[in-house]
Amino acid sequence: MGNSNMDFGGTASGRVLARLLVGTALGAGMLTIAAPMSVAHAQSATRGINLPAQPLGQSLKQLAAQTGLQIAFGTAEIGSASAPAVSGNLSPEQALQSLLAGSGLNYRFTGPNTVSVQSAAASAATGGLSVSASGAVVLDTIDVTTLGAGGSVNNVQITAEDLAQKAPTDLQEVFANEPKVAVGGSTSTAQKVYVQGIEENNLAVTVDGARQNNKVFHHNTTNLIDPSLLKAVSVDAGVAPADAGPGALGGSIAYETKDARDLLEPGKSLGGLVTGTYDFNSKTSTVGLSAFGMKDGFEFFGYLNFAKGDNYTGGDGKIIDGTSANLLSGIGKVAYQAESGHRFELSHEQLRDDAPRPFRANMGAITNPKPGEVAIRDYTLDRSSTVFTYTDESPEGWWDPKVVIAYTNARVETPIYPAPTYPGIGTTQSFNGKAENRFAFDVGTVTAGFDFYKDKAHLDAKADTSTEHASNVGLYAQARLEPWERTRLSFGARGDNQWFEGTTGEKWTNAGLSGNISGEYDLVPDFLTAKAGYSHVWAGVPLAENFIFNPNWNYGAGPKPVTSDNLTAGLVATYEGFTLEGSIFRTDIYDARTARYRADRAIWAHDVRSQGFTISGGYDWGRAMSASNTPTST
Repeated sequence: MGNSNMDFGGTASGRVLARLLVGTALGAGMLTIAAPMSVAHAQSATRGINLPAQPLGQSLKQLAAQTGLQIAFGTAEIGSASAPAVSGNLSPEQALQSLLAGSGLNYRFTGPNTVSVQSAAASAATGGLSVSASGAVVLDTIDVTTLGAGGSVNNVQITAEDLAQKAPTDLQEVFANEPKVAVGGSTSTAQKVYVQGIEENNLAVTVDGARQNNKVFHHNTTNLIDPSLLKAVSVDAGVAPADAGPGALGGSIAYETKDARDLLEPGKSLGGLVTGTYDFNSKTSTVGLSAFGMKDGFEFFGYLNFAKGDNYTGGDGKIIDGTSANLLSGIGKVAYQAESGHRFELSHEQLRDDAPRPFRANMGAITNPKPGEVAIRDYTLDRSSTVFTYTDESPEGWWDPKVVIAYTNARVETPIYPAPTYPGIGTTQSFNGKAENRFAFDVGTVTAGFDFYKDKAHLDAKADTSTEHASNVGLYAQARLEPWERTRLSFGARGDNQWFEGTTGEKWTNAGLSGNISGEYDLVPDFLTAKAGYSHVWAGVPLAENFIFNPNWNYGAGPKPVTSDNLTAGLVATYEGFTLEGSIFRTDIYDARTARYRADRAIWAHDVRSQGFTISGGYDWGRAMSASNTPTST
């Protein structure tokens, strides 16, 4: 039985955080406990291993399936190497050592459940701690600067380690200390994300690869997500790659949620997690329950989170109306991964926030209210996302596919004023997907594919009931290359064709091209890097916000497709753990749709510009702790 750990912390408001890590197994009236083990214990836990003599690549795939390890290796490095038969009651690390014995390959645990297999030369290039098959430890201090994982020079990565350190309770805390990202709104139901001054409705936003079309009501958040579900977040500020999806006018945000592989330790097939927090100020209790498991290639993960509480009390002792909590969120995932590496995953995420909020949820008290307007009204927000994903976890040669098919839905219900009051229900839906393949070359990779969406926005509000539709098909390709020493490039293009239908039933068809290029060059290796990027984005005609829909809109000759231009440049200096970065940026959005309820304002459009600079500095010592000073000006 593993150990249970309890950690107490606090905030200035007197909030006490208590986290109880307990392993839970549900079935036939039995309860088993499996708490997280140390990395050393995880790697040494034994289990039955049975691998025949065969090609090394196939043995590594089967070892991953039998132990739950995530093993990353390059087919070019593995080549045609053979592996001996390995069987018996062994730890994952012992089995891995036996497979790699005499191969000249090293391995490195990058996490409690992940391991990288590389040649000695590749291990030296990546730096860090590597272990050879004979058990010899190899240390190297080389630090190679790489282009952002998203394929742009302004990529921001928030990793699982970052999230564990921050323990965020809302999106403001998720993006804390990220100078390129700001979050507005004091309550979670009103928080919107801004990337370099551009609001998220002008970004390509995905959750587990599923497009989010959530422009419902400007007083509500666009993509409310429970931070406890998150595994990682990737943000491309300004310049986004072509494979980030359509509509990346000011960049992109990709949220990734947890699954069983992220929580189970090697050698364990079943576990669970119970978390609890209590806020004394608002008497808000939060409880999270989860169960997860893996066996014979099958995986499951289920999680529920409840938050219930009263209004906050301000520093002056007054009750802040409209700040109570009534949140229910959850996610369920099932997956199967064959020994050959083919992985199929189906997930469903559901979130419901149902509590009274200020009349304008993202603002304070209203002044000069109209007849019938009230200080507080009910807001009910429901958001769901269902995603099917196929990937090959053991790609070979030029075959590295990914297929995503998703359906997302966001619904806001609130009374519409002034008097006479009547209920308003705004709903946005998106059926979307993509199919792509990543081609590996000696100098990098090229990702090519196509994507589609079929979006619908609908308002059900007495006489103003109306709907807009938009459908799109896009083709894209994105190259991420290191063609010369000290140089990293990313460039790509996409073409989109969109069909748009207004509230009057009128239809228009538009098409356009987008392109991007980013690059980094090491002016002084391991010390000073210069970077720059540019993109032109064609985004088609965006759907209007639901709560301003007018069935009698006059579209005239039709709404114009929205386009943008993004520029960025900067310098990054690194020295013995210290980092200092400065960059400038500019985003111009043309014909941004700013529709109004008035019948003649369906195609009202404006040009928008966001420009400024960011300066950030920090120190990182082994990711155990980091400090940063991130002043910004926009």
